[in-house]
Amino acid sequence: MSHPVLIITGASRGIGAATAVLAAQRGYDVCVNYKGNQSAAEQVAARVRELGRRAIAVAADVSQEADVVRLFTTVDEQLGRVRALVNNAGILEQQGRVEQFDAARLARVFATNVTGAFVCAREAVRRMSTKHGGPGGAIVNVSSRAAQLGSANEYVDYAASKAALDALTIGLSQEVALEGIRVNGVRPGFIYTEMHASGGEPGRVDRVKAFVPMRRGGQPEEVAYAILWLLSEEASFTTGGFIDIGGGR
Repeated sequence: MSHPVLIITGASRGIGAATAVLAAQRGYDVCVNYKGNQSAAEQVAARVRELGRRAIAVAADVSQEADVVRLFTTVDEQLGRVRALVNNAGILEQQGRVEQFDAARLARVFATNVTGAFVCAREAVRRMSTKHGGPGGAIVNVSSRAAQLGSANEYVDYAASKAALDALTIGLSQEVALEGIRVNGVRPGFIYTEMHASGGEPGRVDRVKAFVPMRRGGQPEEVAYAILWLLSEEASFTTGGFIDIGGGR
C-alpha cells in the first residue's frame, strides 16, 4: 500500500519538525526540507522512519527558484508524486521599525516568505492538479496572526509577507478548487520556537504571553494538529480557509 507523500518546507525545527512527526503518525511519507541545518533535518527524518514511514531530508533554499525545482524533482525520484505540501519555511530579521528597514532586508524577507511559497505552490499544483493528470492534493500555508495584527515596532515586514501569503491562499484555492486541490492556511500566534532568537529576542513568547487571553504561548504540536486536519479528508469541504492558533489573540 502506498502512502501519501508530503513535502514540508523549513522542517528541521519548530512547527515544521512537529508537523513532520505528526504526519508520520498519520501515515504520510515525508520530505523534510531544510536550508542549512542538515543534522537537525536528518534527526527529524530519522524520527519519521522510526514511526514506520519513508523520509528524506533535502537541502533547498526556497528563496531560490532552481532550489525549489530541484526539491520537487528529488521528491519525484525518491518518494513519488507529492500529494500534500506545507509551506512552512519563513524568516524574520531583527526587530525594528519601518523607518529603519532597507530594501535589501525587505527583499530577503519577501523572497523566502512570499516568492518561495508561490514557487513551491506552483510546483505542487503542476503535480497534483487533475488538469495535469494528477490525483489532487492539499496545500497548507503557515501564515501568522501578524498578518492581521501588523507587528508594529517589531516585524511589519514579516507581517506584510504573511498577509501576502494569505492572499495566495485565498486566490490559489479558487483557481484549483475544481482540480482536486484544497488550499488553506494556519495563523499561529506566539509559539515556542527558535525563530524568535533570529529576531533578537529568544524569550519573546514569555514577554508577550500576558497579552494572550489564555496567558500562555503555544507549542509547535498545537499548530501541527491543525495543519494535519486541513490536509486530511476530514477537511474535504474546507478550502480558502484559515485556522487562527493564537490562544484568543
